[in-house]
Amino acid sequence: MQQAYKMTIAGCERSLPLCPVNEKLDIAAFVMFGDVELTEKAAAELLKKCPEHDFIVTAEAKGIPLAYEMARQGCRRYFVARKATKLYMTNPLGVEVRSITTDHLQHLYLSEEEAEQIRGKRILIADDVISTGESLNAVVKLVEAAGGKIVGCAAVLAEGDAADRKDIVFLEKLPLFFK
Repeated sequence: MQQAYKMTIAGCERSLPLCPVNEKLDIAAFVMFGDVELTEKAAAELLKKCPEHDFIVTAEAKGIPLAYEMARQGCRRYFVARKATKLYMTNPLGVEVRSITTDHLQHLYLSEEEAEQIRGKRILIADDVISTGESLNAVVKLVEAAGGKIVGCAAVLAEGDAADRKDIVFLEKLPLFFK
C-alpha cells in the first residue's frame, strides 16, 4: 500500500500519496483536480491574503482549477500560460521552464491577444504548489514580457524551502520526505 501524508488545507482534511522523485526523496502529491470543496475553500482563504489585482495568471495545468475559482470569487478573469502553442494563438509569447515534477524542459506561452490584455494590469500569479520556484519564475518572466505588473504570487502549498520565501503567499507548508 502506498504511504500517504495527512494534512488539513483550508479546513479540509486530505491524505496526499507519497511519490518518489528519486532514490533519496519522496514528495506528497497534491492534486486539486476534481476536489471542488478544497478548491473553493482554498481559493477563498488565499484571496483573503492576496493583494488587489486585475487578473490572475497560472501555468497549465494543475493550477487551473485554483485560478478559475479565485477569479470566480474575485477579479472575474484569469489566463493560463499554456505548455504548447494552440491554433488560436497568434504571435505567441513564450518562455522556458524546468519543474521538479517534469523530467524535461518545458515551455509556457500566452497569445498576443492575452499579452495585450495583461499589459499594464496588476497580475496575481497563482498555482497549486510552489516548490523549487522554477514554474513560478517562468510565469513571472512571461507576465513581465507581456508587460504585466506582478503584485503577488500565491499558492495553496509551499513545499520544502519554498515555505521560507517572503515573496509568496500560501496556506500551508508541505514537507519533503527524505529517505
